[in-house]
Amino acid sequence: MPAQDTQDTPPRFTEPFRDELTQLLRWRRDVRRFKPDPVPAEVIGELLDLACLAPSVGNSQPWRFVAVESAEARTAIRENFEAANAEALEGYQGEQAERYAGLKLSGLDMAPVQLAVFCDEQTLQGHGLGSRTMPETLRYSAILAVHTLWLTARTRGVGVGWVSILDPEQATNDLGVPENWSLVAYLCIGWPEEEHEDPELVRHGWQDRTADCRKLERR
Repeated sequence: MPAQDTQDTPPRFTEPFRDELTQLLRWRRDVRRFKPDPVPAEVIGELLDLACLAPSVGNSQPWRFVAVESAEARTAIRENFEAANAEALEGYQGEQAERYAGLKLSGLDMAPVQLAVFCDEQTLQGHGLGSRTMPETLRYSAILAVHTLWLTARTRGVGVGWVSILDPEQATNDLGVPENWSLVAYLCIGWPEEEHEDPELVRHGWQDRTADCRKLERR
């Protein structure tokens, strides 16, 4: 009999590995405070390579990464954030408004690396398998790539912060990407200034963890 291809031999993950994976998930935090030190280009390249191992509907791989590097582009994103943040603040009242105003909601000022992650809504990859009935699964696939990048970044000591207080259409226009690309995430990436196991929004009294996420509905 021919020797078995080792590439087809599934790994057996050990209990210590599972424990470390649990720690990775617990310590995957949304970082908003970064050191100014640069992240080596080869590290970012590794993170992107691993992000592309994420699952995608129909093997469509619809994620598109844009490195936001120029002063002009970063200024446009910063102004976008400031306008969206001011509008969001108007939606809160009293103590909650004060608490919101005191939160640090982006790492745009210090993060050495900024990536805009888009979904190619008209990709020909995958030939529409699985996304014809649920086209939103293309965006879900791009989000899985973001999550994969996030976890692998943490294993290298690199922090990631997700800036969602943005007008996505304005960001798409400002960054000059194709019209059929939709923004799914704007990521600040760099070395964390501080690290905590608990989420910053819990630590600063915005929202505690709830047990509802563990509820299992049955039908």
